[in-house]
Amino acid sequence: MLCTSVMAASLAQAPRPSDDVSLAALASESLGIRFARADDDWRDLHQEVREGRLVALPTLLDWLDERYDGQVLEVELERDDGRILYEIELVGAQGQVVEFEFDAGSGELLSIEGVGIDAMQRPAPRDAD
Repeated sequence: MLCTSVMAASLAQAPRPSDDVSLAALASESLGIRFARADDDWRDLHQEVREGRLVALPTLLDWLDERYDGQVLEVELERDDGRILYEIELVGAQGQVVEFEFDAGSGELLSIEGVGIDAMQRPAPRDAD
C-alpha cells in the first residue's frame, strides 16, 4: 500500500512508509529495497498526474475550498485493490474533522465521513446575470 501525507502547514507532499511496516521490517536488511520501491511508486504517480491519468491534488483542494469551509489537516494517497484514492481530512471552525475520499483517476467524490459536515458547507455560488 502506498501512502503519502500532506500536512496543512506546509502542503508539501512527502512519501512515508505504509502503516503496515512493522518494527521487524524496519530492522531488516531489506529496508533499502522496500523504500526504493516506494520511491519508484512515488515517481510513477507524479508521471501519471503529468500524463493526465490521475487528477492533480490542487484540483481537488480547490474543489473542496469552493464547497467547504475548513483547513486541510491531512492528505493521504492510497492504493486500495488496484484503485488509487485521495483521502483528504479537513478540520472545521468548530473543531470537527471530516474526511473526503476521492477516486484519484476520475476525481469523483466517493464518500464523506465525519460529524458536523453541514456546518462546514459553503453557500452555493450564485450565477451572475
